Amino acid sequence: MPDSVHIVYYNSYASEEVYNMISEVMPPGMQLLTLERDDEKHRLEKISSAHVAIVAATPLTRRIIDAAKRLELVHHQGVGYQDTVDTEALKQRGIPLALTPEGTTTPVAEMAILLMLAVYRRLPYADAELRRGRWHINALRPVSRNLNGRMIGYIAMGRIGQATAALARAFGATGIYYDTAPVLSPQEATALNLQAASFDEVIEQADIVTLHIPPSPEVRYMIGKDVLARMKPGAILINTARGMLVDEYALFEALRSGHLSGAGLDVFETEPPRPDNPLLTLPNVVLTPHISGGTRDAFQTKMKAIFENIHRFYSGQPLKNPVSM
Repeated sequence: MPDSVHIVYYNSYASEEVYNMISEVMPPGMQLLTLERDDEKHRLEKISSAHVAIVAATPLTRRIIDAAKRLELVHHQGVGYQDTVDTEALKQRGIPLALTPEGTTTPVAEMAILLMLAVYRRLPYADAELRRGRWHINALRPVSRNLNGRMIGYIAMGRIGQATAALARAFGATGIYYDTAPVLSPQEATALNLQAASFDEVIEQADIVTLHIPPSPEVRYMIGKDVLARMKPGAILINTARGMLVDEYALFEALRSGHLSGAGLDVFETEPPRPDNPLLTLPNVVLTPHISGGTRDAFQTKMKAIFENIHRFYSGQPLKNPVSM
């Protein structure tokens, strides 16, 4: 193989359709290396010849990094690298890590709104019951709500929070948001029908609390028993960020007691969730398998951005969206 060809390894096991989507946007001068099965031994073998590794949900551990003797660059498919990349192992090898914010904003914002609507209308439950021949034309009226007129509380107001607020405004919802630093100018907040607030104000006043904060040890279980108890009776919780933000057992208790009326979760502390996770038993919880950013459109946008950044790297240009380690 010519030295000018860079071998790009994809660390997640996926279908041929997904691999083809990557190949469709891969430029000349690169070769895609994919997995035929989902096990660590196979990953150790495959990555040994790679120059670049693309990381998605499957963690790039120290053991896998150590097996990658030719590795020169790691590119995360998204931005939440903290629980999927061993940055200390990369730092010791001097291997840079770059992120891919491109493509994620729109699908995750749409998913947050989708979960709000699905929870408020008990959509999975209504669908499942209809398929069983049960016609609940009136039974759900007492628990269904409109998104119009609700107050949404946003925890963090970055790209995805702002995109979600823009969509929510079209439904006639108002909003308050908490962030650790000023994010929006008064004019920007007005345009999104938002007001800045304290964390406590968001938790205590919002009809819907939606999480858009990056993971870190400092925010683990930030939504715990005490915070859930202070949420507005009948409120709902939406999490499209990371599962580690929420104490799942405390959330289960808040839902079972009726203090909260529902929740929409695309992420879990353990993924996939264990079969005995009590949240799986509740009809007022909408659960999806970490698919918020997983549309075809978003995936190909991400892959194009990744390959453009790889090209920059090998052309001697500064990487876009590097991680400081």
